[in-house]
Amino acid sequence: MKRLTIFLAGLMLLFACDLRQKELSDVESPYQGPIRLLPENPHYFEYKGEPLVLVTSAEHYGILLNGDFDFRKYLGTLADEGMNYTRIFAGTYAEIPGESFGIQNNTLAPQSDRFITPWSWILNEDYKRIYNLDDWNPVYFERLHQIMEVAAEKNIIIEFTLFTSIYRDAHWDISPENPENNINISEPLTRFQAHTPDNGSLIGYQEQLVRKLVRELNRYDHFFFEIQNEPWSDHNQPVYNIVNKEDLLENDWTFKVDFASEAALRWQEMIAGYITDEESGLDKKHLIAQNYCNYKAPLANISENISILNFHYAWPEAAEWNYGFNRVIGFDESGFAGSEDRVYRRQAWRFLLSGGGLFNNLDYSFFTGYEDGTLVNKAPGGGSTSLRKQLKVLSDFLHELDLKNMKPHQEAVLHTPGMIPFVMSDPGKSYAIFLQAVGVEKSELLLNIPDGRYRVSWINTFTGEAIRLEEMNVINGQLRLIVIFEGGEIAIKIEAMKG
Repeated sequence: MKRLTIFLAGLMLLFACDLRQKELSDVESPYQGPIRLLPENPHYFEYKGEPLVLVTSAEHYGILLNGDFDFRKYLGTLADEGMNYTRIFAGTYAEIPGESFGIQNNTLAPQSDRFITPWSWILNEDYKRIYNLDDWNPVYFERLHQIMEVAAEKNIIIEFTLFTSIYRDAHWDISPENPENNINISEPLTRFQAHTPDNGSLIGYQEQLVRKLVRELNRYDHFFFEIQNEPWSDHNQPVYNIVNKEDLLENDWTFKVDFASEAALRWQEMIAGYITDEESGLDKKHLIAQNYCNYKAPLANISENISILNFHYAWPEAAEWNYGFNRVIGFDESGFAGSEDRVYRRQAWRFLLSGGGLFNNLDYSFFTGYEDGTLVNKAPGGGSTSLRKQLKVLSDFLHELDLKNMKPHQEAVLHTPGMIPFVMSDPGKSYAIFLQAVGVEKSELLLNIPDGRYRVSWINTFTGEAIRLEEMNVINGQLRLIVIFEGGEIAIKIEAMKG
């Protein structure tokens, strides 16, 4: 009998251990794969098991292709100043030092002998580079992996942009894809054909490059692909004006929205297909972004391969009008709005509190020798140490929210005289508000929120300082707040109190 009792006790212990092991296995461990869309709210990212918004003020995309640029110092600067993201061009394109883009000290314009491309090259008798698109450049891939490793250490997410529009004949004149500059392509080809299906044998070399980069980068978790920068620039299809007129003038880019042509869109879908096909046989699967247009537009169709919808110089409506696609909506290039911090700080607050999940100020304070971002540059945009501090305030504000449940909620606003409101909420629990004054220093905000007791935090968007903290009761579904502006803007966080 004693042996039977011991045997039964042993069985019970084994059963209890199996049950406990099952309970532990049923608990989902934090996600540790490549950056992905947040499952509970795909308007944001998830990385290392945590919700993530990408907020940065970053250099002009030359970190990889410009051999003189100190990427270690640059990535360290971003991390130290609270930025979490940078955009990189792959080296299929470069600009020319000193050309008249309104930009001095352009990191995307390396000295000709310091332009690092994926392909090997030799100098011909005229001291001109001649590329071999069948032969990889080991210096390029060594630098690529060094950058990726440092970025991983610093928790900097990389947007890896494979191609870009070729804006000028002068850029085509130095492009490795130009048949005049390589030994591989014999048929004539213009810059306008290069990123369309009608590009002859070039498409085979583009596919070869994409698949090579997919394999090289597959080991990393902290990046996503972007197919092409500004594909509408050299294949534009005018859509509508953003000013009070109807005529769509061909070169009037600052006043209208252009989509990419059908041919350009087909080519982009081919590139996205190469990425997904190559990754189908690899361990990790990465997000793909597509760059659609400037400013704002309601997009009609999104490829199933695309997870991030990118706009340049974006208005809040770009996020609002496309929110229903349930993907991250990005504002991944700013500029052409002066050099003041204020304009880019406000752009970021407005866009991200309208449902966006990514913001990149194109920061011209970074250049060779100024990888700490302290250059005072002549450029069509801004960027500074002070702006990056202000963007960190926004990033901290957003990451304190429960992003799994936050959504745009303009309906919470009943009245904002003299103020432009941008509101997100988890209704009845948490509200995030950015207010921009229009001709007032003091006003009254009236909100429609459920009855209860709430904590109201007033936050200085310049410094992150909590200006004041209040506890208030909401009765009959209305909360009335007296708003006093410092510098024409303010952020407010409203949280329901327990008990």
